[in-house]
Amino acid sequence: MGRLQGKIAVITGAADGIGHAITAAMASEGAHVFASDIDDQKGQAFVAELTAKGLAADYVHCDVAVEDDIRKLVDTAVAKGGRLDVLVNNAAIAIGGMPIHTMTDAQWHRLIEVNLTSVFRGCKFALPHMIHQRSGSIINMASAQGHIGLDGWTAYAGAKGAVLSMTRQMAVEFGPHNVRINSISPGTIATTMNDQVIAEQGDHIARAWVKMHPIGRIGKPAEIAEAAVYLASDAAGFTTGTDLRVDGGLTAAPRFVPDLV
Repeated sequence: MGRLQGKIAVITGAADGIGHAITAAMASEGAHVFASDIDDQKGQAFVAELTAKGLAADYVHCDVAVEDDIRKLVDTAVAKGGRLDVLVNNAAIAIGGMPIHTMTDAQWHRLIEVNLTSVFRGCKFALPHMIHQRSGSIINMASAQGHIGLDGWTAYAGAKGAVLSMTRQMAVEFGPHNVRINSISPGTIATTMNDQVIAEQGDHIARAWVKMHPIGRIGKPAEIAEAAVYLASDAAGFTTGTDLRVDGGLTAAPRFVPDLV
């Protein structure tokens, strides 16, 4: 029996990166996963790989910047699965590497909608089902950026810091309903999103990231997935309002300003 046997799990941003790893891990642990993304081709191919292995998986298109998409995602999972046990608010975008005063309003609003408002909406539509069944685990993807500063990433850090605060608040508010709400703060992880940052800003960024982590490397998506499986499982039954830092020691270290040349 897997650690998530029989659970119904919804994961946003599941086509690649951390979301991909979380979805694969939860499916392997016995959950029926509902993987969502805006990249339908990649998402459908991923789900086809899971089902070919005999795992329970469905793909649902979801742009987390669109309220009705998130509503339909949750409704689909509940309609097919009969309940909702796990929600992972994972989808995010990286807009940064610039002083806050040079950021446009359009960039700000886009980042906040995808990285923060989507968390509000996911919880908004998931919570009624979890409250009704008196059980559930919501996992919000925060970031080491919510704990420490890094030049050029004020808006991103602001959104992730808000995710941390929302997570604590909701854990207190919905704990009496036996709904657990936690967050994960990854350090730098080898993902497509971070590959994009390197492509835009240069290879020196990748070298700096390694130096910033006391463990001497950046993380793997599977390492974040293990944390998510734990928080979703019954083993974490007394864990709520917690931020699990899976960051290679990044937030434990003195602030390191990388050489950007």
